[in-house]
Amino acid sequence: MPKEADLYPPIKAYLQRQGYQVKGEVGAADVVARRRDEPPVIVELKLGFSLSLFHQGIDRLAITDQVYVAVPAGGKNKALKANVKLARRVGLGVMTVRLRDGHVEVLADPGPYAPRKSRKKTTRLLRAFDRLQGDPNAGGATRHGIVTGYRQDALRCARFLAVHGPSQGATVKAWAEVPDATRIMAADHYGWFVRVSRGVYDLTDAGRQGITDYGDA
Repeated sequence: MPKEADLYPPIKAYLQRQGYQVKGEVGAADVVARRRDEPPVIVELKLGFSLSLFHQGIDRLAITDQVYVAVPAGGKNKALKANVKLARRVGLGVMTVRLRDGHVEVLADPGPYAPRKSRKKTTRLLRAFDRLQGDPNAGGATRHGIVTGYRQDALRCARFLAVHGPSQGATVKAWAEVPDATRIMAADHYGWFVRVSRGVYDLTDAGRQGITDYGDA
């Protein structure tokens, strides 16, 4: 099993190649590096990302702005990206060490982080907000899951069919006031609808159960 100490030699060698003098376990810091009159560089070593690692890194920011956290390379890419993003948010740099050969990779440098706003994500969020009727997820998901605006539209289609029986998509669209009624029933993401003829849809047993399950949605 690897140990935190296994990260030290590759990190030290990497920093020395940058012209730093490097020493381990200086005060409360795992690694301290100095180069001429520049601010010191501190690296905190751990075998994986954890809240305590971020706490340690944030504490070291009281000493210098040049603080990195270092972990072994590998692991799930999605989790790694999320942890790098979190580190950048709090001003920490991130290094990974490939233990089999000592390769060090810097994934982020310390410094202020100002995330770029995504107009596309903002538009998507506001569209979902406007589409959602009422506040069906107050306090968290319902017993049967999250209620989305899409599910509410599907419920309106299902309720119309429960009352009127098999109907044309255009009719459901007009009377249930669901602009995407035909597309929703054709896609049938929840197993609630069945096409009985061209452009005509009916409700399945699962659809009737859905109306019961999401009666308050």
